[in-house]
Amino acid sequence: MHTVLVGTSGVTASDVLAVARGDARVELAPEAVAALAAAREIVEALAAEPDPVYGVSTGFGALATRHIGPELRAQLQRNIVRSHAAGMGPRVEREVVRALMFLRLRTVCSGHTGVRPEVAQTMADVLNARITPVVHEYGSLGCSGDLAPLSHCALTLMGEGDAEGPDGTVRPAGELLAEHGIRPVELREKEGLALLNGTDGMLGMLLMALADLDLLYKSADVTAALSLEALLGTDKVLAPELHAIRPHPGQAASAANMLAVLKGSQLTGVPRVAGAAHAGGTSVPYEAPRVQDAYSVRCAPQVAGAGRDTVAHARLVAERELASAVDNPVVLPGGASFGSGGGRVESNGNFHGAPIGYVLDFLAIAAADLASIAERRTDRLLDKNRSHGLPPFLADDAGVDSGLMIAQYTQAALVSEMKRLAVPASTDSIPSSAMQEDHVSMGWSAARKLRTAVDNLSRVIAVELYAATRAVELREGMAPAPASQAVVEAVRAAGVQGPGPDRFLAPDLAAADAFVRSGELVAAVEAVTGPLR
Repeated sequence: MHTVLVGTSGVTASDVLAVARGDARVELAPEAVAALAAAREIVEALAAEPDPVYGVSTGFGALATRHIGPELRAQLQRNIVRSHAAGMGPRVEREVVRALMFLRLRTVCSGHTGVRPEVAQTMADVLNARITPVVHEYGSLGCSGDLAPLSHCALTLMGEGDAEGPDGTVRPAGELLAEHGIRPVELREKEGLALLNGTDGMLGMLLMALADLDLLYKSADVTAALSLEALLGTDKVLAPELHAIRPHPGQAASAANMLAVLKGSQLTGVPRVAGAAHAGGTSVPYEAPRVQDAYSVRCAPQVAGAGRDTVAHARLVAERELASAVDNPVVLPGGASFGSGGGRVESNGNFHGAPIGYVLDFLAIAAADLASIAERRTDRLLDKNRSHGLPPFLADDAGVDSGLMIAQYTQAALVSEMKRLAVPASTDSIPSSAMQEDHVSMGWSAARKLRTAVDNLSRVIAVELYAATRAVELREGMAPAPASQAVVEAVRAAGVQGPGPDRFLAPDLAAADAFVRSGELVAAVEAVTGPLR
C-alpha cells in the first residue's frame, strides 16, 4: 500500500487524493515530530505565565475576554469540541472526511499549532485504521475554518460521537478506537482549538474537484470533436495559427485536443455548398450553403479554454493553501531556534476561506458554461433542421421511435441545475458569534455545490457522447477519424448500445457516464492520438 509521509513543509495534491480516495497509509516524518514537540514547549511555557493568551488560557470567539484558570483548561478544550460538533443534515462523503482529516494533520505537523506529537499520531492512526467520523452537510460558514465538520472529526479522536468503521458500518467512535488499539486523546491547552480552526474541508473538496475537472475538460474536448464531426463541421477553425493570435493557453490546448481527435476524418471534409457530392461518393442532403458553423461548435475551444484557465488559477490558489499553516492562534518561533527559549502565540485571520471560496465559485461558473455549450451541441444533433441530414432525434423510425428526445431533456435539466449552482456562495455573509465573526466566506457551501456541479457535468458530457457516437455511426459511407472510431468501439464494448429502435435509455446513459468518469473515454482517444493536453 502507498504510504504518505507528512513533514513540516506540507503535502501535495496527489498525497491528498491518495489518502482521501486511495486509503493510502499516513506516517509522521521525524522532522514533524520534532517541530510538534518544539511548538508544544512554547505553548506550555506561555500557559504557565499569568498573562492570558488567546486559545491557551482564554475562552473563544466572543467569549475570549474570560481568563481560564489551569484547573479548567482541559475541560475548556473538551468543551469546545463537544459544543462545536453541531452539524446537521446528511452525512458528508467518506472521501471528503478523509481529506479533511488528513489536511488538518498536515497543518498540525507544520509545528505552528502547538499540538503534542501524540495527538498528531492519533490522527494518523485513525486514518490508517480507516475510521471515518460522521460529518454532516451543514455547520461551516467557511470562517474560523470549517468548525463543525472539523469538530466532529476531533470528537472521534476523543472517543466520542459516531464514526464509520472499515466495513462501512456506523458505530460509536469509542468502540471503533478500542477495536483498533487506539487510545482516545485527552486534550490539553490549545489542542481542541487547533483541531478545529482550518480551511481543510474547503481545500480537500477543491483538490478533488480539480482532479475531476482535469479529466472532464479533456472529455469535453473529445465529445465536442465528435459532435463537430457528426454535424459535418469544419476543423479549419481549430488551426493553431488562429489560436496563436489570441494566446489564451487553455483555448490553444482545447483546440489542439479537438484537432488531434479529428485527424484523418472524412466527415470534416464535406464540401460546404448545397447539394455537393462528398469526395467518397456519398451525397450530402440539399441545404443552404454553410459558410461557418454555429457558435456551440465553432467556439468550443474558446469556452472550454476559458474553463481550463480558470482551473489553472484555482490550482495555483490550492497549491498556496497546501503550503499554508492555517490556525488561530498560531505558534511562532522567537529567538535563535524554534522552541529554544522563545516564541509567541498570535491571533490572526488566516482561517478566512475567501481565497478558496472564490475559486470554488469560479469553477462552478466555468463548469456550468461548459455544460451549457455541450447541451446546445447535443440539441443540434437531434434537430433535423440543423443536423445536416441526420434523422429527427437520431431515431430509427421517427414518429414510431422517439430516439434521444428525452435524453436531451435530462441533459437540459442537469444544465439548468448547474446554472443555479453557479450562483456564488462567496458573495454571501451571515454574521455569527455575537458579531465577533461578522464576515464569513461561505466557502464550505461553495465547495458542496461545486461537487454537485462536477457530478452533473460528467452526466452532461455523457449525454453528448451518447448522441454524438450514434450520429457518427449514422453517417454511413463517410469514415470518422481513427480516434473517433476508437471511441465508438470502446463505448460500445462498455455496454452503451448504438443506433436502433427505442429501448430503455437509462442504463445506456448510466454506462456512458461511467465510461466518462472512469477515464475510459480519454484513454480510448489517447491510444490513437497520444496524450491529450
